[in-house]
Amino acid sequence: MDRELPELNTVIRTFANEGEAHVAQAVLDANGIDSNLIRDDAGGMMPWLQWLHPIRLVVREADSIEAVELLDTPPGPSLSP
Repeated sequence: MDRELPELNTVIRTFANEGEAHVAQAVLDANGIDSNLIRDDAGGMMPWLQWLHPIRLVVREADSIEAVELLDTPPGPSLSP
């Protein structure tokens, strides 16, 4: 039985480095939004290509508004006194 994967087709952000892209993807994942990173860097062999072709964070169109709101929301207060 094949499970149909969601169609992730709406680019909501672009990033010049992988670290920032993974943090944004983790925020979406923690809030139940499926996402994917699209890279054009020769499979990681040419990371400098990310400057020419930024990493794209994509989500389903139905989740795009909520995803952008989550990423635009500033962090809440810290728990330290």
